[in-house]
Amino acid sequence: MYLGEMSGLKIGQATRDAFGDALKELGEKYPEIVTVDGDVGNSTRTEVFAKAFPERAFNMGIAESNMVSVAGGLASTGKIPVVASFAAFLLCNAYDQIRMSIAFPGMNVKLVGTHAGISIGEDGPSQMGIEDVSLACSLPGMVVIVTADAVSTKAATAAMIEYEGPVYLRLGRPNVAEIYTTEDTFEIGKANTVREGDDVTIIANGLMVAGALDAATKLAEEGISARVIDMHTVKPIDVDAIQKAARETSAIVVAEEHMSHGGLGSAVSMVVSQANPVPMAYVNVGDCFAESGDPQGLLDKYGLTAAAIIEAVKKVK
Repeated sequence: MYLGEMSGLKIGQATRDAFGDALKELGEKYPEIVTVDGDVGNSTRTEVFAKAFPERAFNMGIAESNMVSVAGGLASTGKIPVVASFAAFLLCNAYDQIRMSIAFPGMNVKLVGTHAGISIGEDGPSQMGIEDVSLACSLPGMVVIVTADAVSTKAATAAMIEYEGPVYLRLGRPNVAEIYTTEDTFEIGKANTVREGDDVTIIANGLMVAGALDAATKLAEEGISARVIDMHTVKPIDVDAIQKAARETSAIVVAEEHMSHGGLGSAVSMVVSQANPVPMAYVNVGDCFAESGDPQGLLDKYGLTAAAIIEAVKKVK
């Protein structure tokens, strides 16, 4: 059973596919956009843009540090570089270059990390970005976005391009449930409440938003009313939405496809502890590397499921 199925959600595009389509469309509107790739454009889906605008697409080979430095240089000339690679390759391999060539000078570079989390499956732990959100959030001035479905990814891609400054957009490999419609809005730093509830709040992002909706559906059958918030922007985080949830519900559960430290859970906890402390619980990968395996099997083994969210809710209720 896929995440979102219990809520009646249909499977849609992978977020990486939606990003590729959106970037091509934006390329027609913004001639300043260029792509800088690490020889994985067929996986990150920047190849869609490259085929449409070959003179604006640069493949730097398997050299992420150089790729990021080149992007910084392009940004200094007025271009809008979109640097794309696997999340683990981009944030782990090129962290110092991101720090010194992008974040420190505040360059208008858009970093896109695909194949994030453990849901990439058989590719294995060397390619699973489970610490990327933590690394990106640690950089001063870096906006960090984790989208839940194709529609929100397309909107986030447009918002990222329109935003002046460095941005990290985290994307996944598998097809994910459709949560939003084109009528819904996306704003950097403004969370979306995708289900109302009064007893507990589940704050999630990425594919765990669909898992949170599944959990809320099952909890409703037991008389527990769960609010579900898609905290798509980890930085800057929506303080108002978190404090409102803490005031209006008795507990908060945070669910994310990331390691236990430095991600969404850490960011939410910082806000909750400062104003309206309530009991909290966390659903994440934990303090470990995963392994190679079937994507759904890995999500089950490492507890990234609706059942795990339900269990966490019952611990704090």
